[in-house]
Amino acid sequence: MTLRLLMGDDWGLHSPVPFVSPIIYAAAELKHGATLGFSANYTERAVYVASGTVEIEGEPLHAGELGVLSAGSEVKLLAEDASRIMLLGGEPPDGPRYLDWNFVSSRRERLAQARDDWQHGRFAAVPGETEFIPLP
Repeated sequence: MTLRLLMGDDWGLHSPVPFVSPIIYAAAELKHGATLGFSANYTERAVYVASGTVEIEGEPLHAGELGVLSAGSEVKLLAEDASRIMLLGGEPPDGPRYLDWNFVSSRRERLAQARDDWQHGRFAAVPGETEFIPLP
């Protein structure tokens, strides 16, 4: 088994990548028959299967599927085939989030400001990019 921790803390590992709230983001490659525990350290957790099939609490999860896990207890993942998976988790946000095009905020007035800033070129340029994409 290969486990890469991209963000967060788990399995006795710590990622040096900073984030503003508790989060877990990891990639694993499991051989047929391998098992991996996914702790209950995070309230919200999910497993995405990039390839192969894993069994979670007796239910198969196939390539291209995302399984949302119940809070509160560790789960064991069993690779029914050689599998590549992503493990995701974190704490729920402290309130609602709003989405407008490529902008996300907890305040609707901030979204309006972001739209105006985008339309009037007040965002820093993306290095190497010259194309401007207008708002829909």
